[in-house]
Amino acid sequence: MDVVVHLPDLPGQPVYVRLAEGLRRAILEGRFRPGERLPATRTLAQTIGLARNTVLEAYEQLTIEGYLIARRGSGTYVAPELPDQSFRPKEREGAAPATAQPGPKLSEFARRLEGIDVSLSWGAPRLPFDFRYGTPSFDEFPMAEWRALTRRILDYPPPELLGYGPPEGLPDLRTALARYLQRSRGVRCGEDGVVIVNGSQQALDLAARTLLDPGDVVAMEEPGYNGARAAFQAAGARVVPVRVDGEGIVVSELPRGTRVVYVTPSHQFPTGSVLSATRRMELLAWAWESGATIIEDDYDSEFRYAGRPLAALQGLDESGRVVYSGTMSKVLLPSLRLGYIVPPPQLRSAISRAKWLTDRHVALLYQAVLAAFIDEGHFERHLRRMRRVYARRLERLLHAIHRHLGSRATVSGAESGIHIMLTLDGVTDGRAIVEGARAVGVGIHSAAAYYAGERPPAAAFVVGYSSIAEEAIEEGIARLGRVLAAYDRLRGG
Repeated sequence: MDVVVHLPDLPGQPVYVRLAEGLRRAILEGRFRPGERLPATRTLAQTIGLARNTVLEAYEQLTIEGYLIARRGSGTYVAPELPDQSFRPKEREGAAPATAQPGPKLSEFARRLEGIDVSLSWGAPRLPFDFRYGTPSFDEFPMAEWRALTRRILDYPPPELLGYGPPEGLPDLRTALARYLQRSRGVRCGEDGVVIVNGSQQALDLAARTLLDPGDVVAMEEPGYNGARAAFQAAGARVVPVRVDGEGIVVSELPRGTRVVYVTPSHQFPTGSVLSATRRMELLAWAWESGATIIEDDYDSEFRYAGRPLAALQGLDESGRVVYSGTMSKVLLPSLRLGYIVPPPQLRSAISRAKWLTDRHVALLYQAVLAAFIDEGHFERHLRRMRRVYARRLERLLHAIHRHLGSRATVSGAESGIHIMLTLDGVTDGRAIVEGARAVGVGIHSAAAYYAGERPPAAAFVVGYSSIAEEAIEEGIARLGRVLAAYDRLRGG
């Protein structure tokens, strides 16, 4: 066992007393836990450069005091129950009493982080009928194919997978993704235009770092994704909410002096509206005229159930004003932490350098496996299958809402994605519905957190359906209907 033991400065005291004090502090601070075995005296003596007899004397002293227990033939252990005293560093003789010193002074960036809510739903236990947003169906993940590709790559790993990789990502994966994005999303990019990132949140952080200075104005959809809002606020930007209607963000209401506008045009989060063709052209013209940059978050556009596929906004951009980003968290697994960003040419170098400073590169093994997964056709086969699975779950959800919630339920965003927005008429306290649902094992989640400026609807909910089985959807909404009926009775409705 390699250990570090600090010998405190105790003038006039022998070395074994200083060693005993250092070990006592380590025990009281929890670095050695009750019942844990300490290094053998010979080993510790060699490690810290003292005589073995010095270590023996220190161990004997702590054994007498009740901190250690010696077991014949087994070794020396921290006592299961420690003496009833608290740790007090001994002060030097004649020195003034120690005063508490302030901790490290926080930077302006760190102080901004204090006001940002970074709480996430991953810490909450899953409920039996959980309509959690953003989590794909783990049961449907093609684990056999992924495992086989991983094993194949690990059996004969090329040298470039064992060292440091380029910050932009492995060339094989960048090429595979570029081809996929060109074909399926109409994105304008070559392999040199794709940067592999640790999920869409890192893409947003890199874009914020390279595009914004403190005080710059960022226009955001209202309601909008609070992870994006947090990234912009951390960069010191002034985030201005801009209204969303049935055609997406209202371009005519974008404020003057906007440096960046953040949009989710293919499936607005959380309302689900789609940015219309007219608004798309209006937004691109506005960006050109104002000199602003558009960040397009294409977070779940792979799943569309009605109408023809929508091309990315970036594919319509001829002036290099759109930063495009996407993620594998919704289509594969969030734990892989794989996403991508396609910056305009003039931003690529800055993004790559910022990526290098942040974490050098995404895990190379996962990149190599994903490249093979895409090249060998597994990825698009998985997408086709999941569209069918999610379409069935969506149909079941809409039917259950109609049956159990009736005409007071309004649904938006059902044409694509893996969530809908549900609004309940006649409910003035959405929190009561959330808490009542939780009490009967149903997880629904208020949309209020996604509103920054406008007052949120009293009872609007983001309802995910990708990670809940079809048979559970019916029962979950039926229980929600009973919660709603109980709410009405309590309020005399």
